[in-house]
Amino acid sequence: MGVIQRVVKPRNKKSRRALEEREPKAIETLKQALIIRGSHTSETVREVLKDLATLKKPHAISFSKKNDYRPFEDPVPIETIGVRADASLFVLGNKTKKRPNNLTFGRTFDGKLLDMVELGIDHYVPLSQFDSDSKIDSGIKPCLIFNGPLFDTVPELARLKSIFIDFFRGPIVNKIRLAGIEHCLSFTAVSETKVSLRSYKIAMKKSGTRFPRIELIDMGPHMDCSLRRTHLASEDLMKSALKKVKNINKVKKIKNVSKDGLDNTFGRVHIQSQKVGEIQTRKRRALKPSLEEKKEAASQKAKEVEEAHRKNVEAVFMETD
Repeated sequence: MGVIQRVVKPRNKKSRRALEEREPKAIETLKQALIIRGSHTSETVREVLKDLATLKKPHAISFSKKNDYRPFEDPVPIETIGVRADASLFVLGNKTKKRPNNLTFGRTFDGKLLDMVELGIDHYVPLSQFDSDSKIDSGIKPCLIFNGPLFDTVPELARLKSIFIDFFRGPIVNKIRLAGIEHCLSFTAVSETKVSLRSYKIAMKKSGTRFPRIELIDMGPHMDCSLRRTHLASEDLMKSALKKVKNINKVKKIKNVSKDGLDNTFGRVHIQSQKVGEIQTRKRRALKPSLEEKKEAASQKAKEVEEAHRKNVEAVFMETD
């Protein structure tokens, strides 16, 4: 029996803004990731979850308590937590007698499970066993490298590559300076079921030329894993998840507006002809008409009325003739 989701109605402006932040956006913010600890975990799985949260900081939400989640049997609990935390990525670590050292990477779309891949950890070297001088600051956008043609030919590995890109890519930027490239994540497809992960710090040394000499410093972690169960989205669901709004970055042109070299905005306004003499202005004693001007204006108006009356009478007589 499915869980009935109640409709949350905002009671104040703060809650209304919070719900608006969770609504689908044309330009999405950086995806949050849930780091979930299963009901039974080994020391290796706990180290992996801890290091993944470190690499994903500050966009990771770690669950320190045990959670009896089985996404392949029932994805509803993870979907519910993802909606509440506004997180569309998750990693679940657990162990069973049948699947020791188990790691599940997954994504959700519109509050529902999109796809997930289960990995078995064959070998792992945690961050704590590497030199502390090789560490980097949190929040740095990494350089992702995928080695091997199997990431493009095997459907399961192609989907795993897409999940890894979503998980590790960091903020989307238009430009990046050379000194800001400090971290490199290398994924290698050893076979159709074996994948290895290596993490390096990028050091730029003097080379005597315009371009620096690049050195890779092993900073950890190291992980060798094997592919287990997969849950891949259908083509229609994946197509709707990848759908983009057309001309989202196109700026609507405003007519009769131009800018000069100093970035000053000039606009041209077209209005109908106005009777300036009938514009209501502030009355001042010096600008008031004199008595003679009033008499002259009254006589002029009387002449105009008399002339108009005469023309009307002549028109009537001409029609009778």
